[in-house]
Amino acid sequence: MTTASETITLDLRGRKRALLGGFGLTNRAVAKALVERGHAVAAFDDKPNELVGGFADELGIELLEPPAKLDKCLDQVDFVVPTPGLAEDHRVFELTRQRGLPLVSEFDLAAQWDDRPVVAITGTNGKTTVVELCTDALKRSGIKAVAAGNTDVPLVEAIRDHSTEVFVVEASSFRLARTREFTPQVGTWLNFAPDHLDVHLDLASYENAKSRIWRNLAVDGVCVANALDPVVMRHVRSDLRTVTFGGCQGDWRVAKGELTGPQGPFAHVADLWRALPHDIEAALAVAASVTPVGATLDAVAAACHEFDGLPHRIVPIGEIDGSIYYDDSKATTPHATLAALRGFGQVVLIAGGQNKGVDLAEMAVEASGVVGVVAIGDASGEIAGAFSATHLVEVATDMDDAVTRARRFARGGVPVLLSPGCASFDWYESYKKRGEDFIRAVGAQR
Repeated sequence: MTTASETITLDLRGRKRALLGGFGLTNRAVAKALVERGHAVAAFDDKPNELVGGFADELGIELLEPPAKLDKCLDQVDFVVPTPGLAEDHRVFELTRQRGLPLVSEFDLAAQWDDRPVVAITGTNGKTTVVELCTDALKRSGIKAVAAGNTDVPLVEAIRDHSTEVFVVEASSFRLARTREFTPQVGTWLNFAPDHLDVHLDLASYENAKSRIWRNLAVDGVCVANALDPVVMRHVRSDLRTVTFGGCQGDWRVAKGELTGPQGPFAHVADLWRALPHDIEAALAVAASVTPVGATLDAVAAACHEFDGLPHRIVPIGEIDGSIYYDDSKATTPHATLAALRGFGQVVLIAGGQNKGVDLAEMAVEASGVVGVVAIGDASGEIAGAFSATHLVEVATDMDDAVTRARRFARGGVPVLLSPGCASFDWYESYKKRGEDFIRAVGAQR
């Protein structure tokens, strides 16, 4: 447990020349915001395309061709803004350190330019669901709230709307890793499991990035922590105003079939949009996160009752031979796959894809209900290795083949679950495209 707060300030006054490391969605929004505020901006992208080049031309930004121009450019800038997801071993980080230049995140810039309340949500899994529910609960409470950050709307873009009262920020490890001055009113850490080791140097670096959610909370801010997660609880500091959620022991907990907080019950588990274990945990996290900024418990209960769920997150998509097929393509970590499996008795699992540097064997540890495994993608060999000692495993060549093989395993009405536990970038451009292809393949065999 850390016993003292680490206060870090960032002053960009006089620092007018910026280099953007990577030029994806977030840094394009950052570039626009910096140019509008009078900064001179250059950028580089390791995989430039016509869209990137066109946007740079539109803003009058020099798009460098690293590594040839990177050294020279760094000698002429005042700070560097790495794009979320830039690998921590990228040479720009070492070159920046050598020159003593500040590394600045999108969150830092937003904090420089705006001081409205932020509810920040991080965690290996479940962030998007909790962000959506928090935003809805605040709106139902009469508070104008907007979801931002690791969404389609970067925070530096969201602050353009001056009518917004509270920002609900999905805070990925990529963004948190480089933050120096980010002061959320509420910082919520949902859970921790190995992930993104293709970007972070190691597991300790990933954990440290997550822990920065509480690094500079607002003076009267609230630390919201998962009481059931030992890694999360290890980072709770004694100087923080802390609220816990989860299980039967959190400040926000389940008791006798009801969701209960410090003021008593506020919703029945049976009334949630869905009552899988991680759904209950999400609802408790939402209540703990938004009540400190004015949301009512009635609004939280209504939001959690009427939520439609997220696309590609344990969604039933069709039936073949009496078996229901579920699309959980959004599960891109073993932790997310295990959370999905806990909601089933017997199930056929389709898993695999592009490993993000984690141990996929974790998925087999709690898979007693899995009657067969279909391995897909580049990690199919690792999936087969994890399960083959205890389960029937077949390797598929594409999604149609995966559905065909799963169909054979699923005789007798056993459900089939696509929950890859891996990224999608081997066969697909996104988890959404993977889920859509699974839906197509199931439909073709119905």
